[in-house]
Amino acid sequence: MPRSSASQEQRPITALRGVGEALAQRLARLGVAQVQDLLFVLPLRYEDRTTVIRIGSLLPGVRAVVEGEVQLAQLAYRRRRQLQCSLSDGSGFLTLRFFHFSAAQQQGLARGTRLRCFGEVRRGPQGLEMVHPEYRRVNGAAAPPEETLTPIYPLTEGLSQGRLRELIGQALRELDTETVRDWIPPQMLEPLSLPSLREAVRYVHRPPREAQLGELEAGCHPAQRRLAFEELLAHQASLRLLKRAARTEAAWPLLDAGTLARKLVSSLPFDLTGAQQRTLGEVEADLQRAEPMVRLVQGDVGCGKTVVAAAAAARTVGSAPTDAPGEHFQAALMAPTELLAEQHWHNLVQWFRPLGLDVALITGSQPARTRRSAMEAVASGDIRVVVGTHALFQEGIEFARLALVIVDEQHRFGVQQRLRLKEKGSRLGRVPHQLIMTATPIPRTLAMTAYADLDISAIDELPPGRTPVRTVVVPEQRREEVVARIVQVCRAGRQVYWVCPLIDESDELRSQAAEETAALLAEALPDVQVGLVHGRMPSVKKDAAMLAFKAGRIQLLVATTVIEVGVDVPNATLMVIENAERMGLAQLHQLRGRVGRGAEASTCVLLYRAPLSPLARQRLQVIRESNDGFEIARRDLELRGPGELLGTRQTGLAQLRVADLIRDADLLPRVQEAAELLIAQYPDNIAALAARWIGTGEQYGRVG
Repeated sequence: MPRSSASQEQRPITALRGVGEALAQRLARLGVAQVQDLLFVLPLRYEDRTTVIRIGSLLPGVRAVVEGEVQLAQLAYRRRRQLQCSLSDGSGFLTLRFFHFSAAQQQGLARGTRLRCFGEVRRGPQGLEMVHPEYRRVNGAAAPPEETLTPIYPLTEGLSQGRLRELIGQALRELDTETVRDWIPPQMLEPLSLPSLREAVRYVHRPPREAQLGELEAGCHPAQRRLAFEELLAHQASLRLLKRAARTEAAWPLLDAGTLARKLVSSLPFDLTGAQQRTLGEVEADLQRAEPMVRLVQGDVGCGKTVVAAAAAARTVGSAPTDAPGEHFQAALMAPTELLAEQHWHNLVQWFRPLGLDVALITGSQPARTRRSAMEAVASGDIRVVVGTHALFQEGIEFARLALVIVDEQHRFGVQQRLRLKEKGSRLGRVPHQLIMTATPIPRTLAMTAYADLDISAIDELPPGRTPVRTVVVPEQRREEVVARIVQVCRAGRQVYWVCPLIDESDELRSQAAEETAALLAEALPDVQVGLVHGRMPSVKKDAAMLAFKAGRIQLLVATTVIEVGVDVPNATLMVIENAERMGLAQLHQLRGRVGRGAEASTCVLLYRAPLSPLARQRLQVIRESNDGFEIARRDLELRGPGELLGTRQTGLAQLRVADLIRDADLLPRVQEAAELLIAQYPDNIAALAARWIGTGEQYGRVG
């Protein structure tokens, strides 16, 4: 590309007429830094303003365009100051009401001014009215109507629709110059019969009046599909480049001459399932290579991901560097909460003790002396396996030879946190292998797109003896029946979880709700031993309650969603979830996974408060009908979209602007082919595509 064209494409937004630093800062909140970025601020929806309606024909509740002359403009003081204008076109009168207005605006709405207005018609004290309509002054008795549908854009504070439309109009006038390049070679688009970039951009911003609004709102017009294809291609190619770059780094080959991994697996009191064996084989094949593994292991609640991670850790610490045969490598497991870190630590201690190896725990709430002692042992290499929270990558923690990083529930960590832990193992030009685990299965279509930089293994088989959990949906009015059921379960020697409502995002309010519920249940059930766990309890008390529940000293454990990932209690056969309609499918499924962990039949009761929204009704129906985490994830994707399912910190796909992974699934095979071709033949185009559609977001697709 000629130098002048490159500089044209990268022109800052301040190059446009009327854009100073203050406006540039507001536009930056919409992801607009360069002139071309304006073209990819795409409409949220469209309005048909191509027909002017006679005022006498207006009906309440419709959104309409009217044109007329101001007959009267006056200030009124009914409860608050307002400007009222009476507009007439000869067929009737319409009141325009403004609560926020300037002196200049008031002067511009003087008697005799001709206006074209758009807004929602409603009944007012003086007849039909519009409150804060969009309007412009028109000259002449019959100004031409709008020729295109009107786009409605996403906004930010201090930026109006009119101002943004005007700026996008300026950018569109430059569209036929070399300011905006089409980075996709034509042969990639021909099989799909999609328009050129210029045609597509012009159409989505200025659809002709005859355009089908339904087709545009569904995102199915060829112009929108052309942009969706480019956006998906930008993500796919960027992620594949990240994967290729990772392959150029060096890692330690972990050969496990002492077969420590085999010894750990053979010492377990159970056999691995076929899916666990297959996944472990994939992991071990990666670990033997001199390039870093970056593998995602996904599987349902209770499928046994931790055992696979433990075997990978055993292979790591059973391996020695070729340049220092007497030393051994280290493995670190990072969990998002102290409760989960402690659960993993208890399991690993149990599995590694027969091998003669200690496992260290490092968390933020440990006594300083305990944490310092563990840190010293890790830094010296005396401890080869360490489990912890985000405390693992804080300053002051050093590893002797970190060769494997295991990240559990990886969507709860920011990218920078993972990078910092990886950097702690980057010594002598080598980086650690990475094993990432999630108990939120991702549908295959989404995984292939969102995790193109990862190798993926799926543990799609539960251990034998696990009985599917029966799920029932019960209205709040039948709460007493549920409480009576708890008595029966406890008399039979079983245990119960009661999960408190998700009132809001405040830990304090959730904790209060849990405390009140525990007190009420203890009063209603005097013969049942009731315990309490919530996020604001000191770690020692929380642990004590969880361990007492596991030991059977507590029969009914009242908890917040902190037990979503918690201690394994096979004797717990009933779970009650209050206000289940407020929770997402993935969280409901995670919580339900706390029961049904033994051979006894288990039940999950979803208490809901009417009325249910259509989305909540669908969620509860899905969770009632299926125990399959992969099927639930597929339905969750349909109901919520990829952004919520993945989490905004996890991947740039959370910010998809035009593409939709469900609607545009038929494009994905072509996108993947095009990504391969782009990398092989047009590698210089990828950075420009990524800058256009992702900005700095490409880092979010990277784990490590």
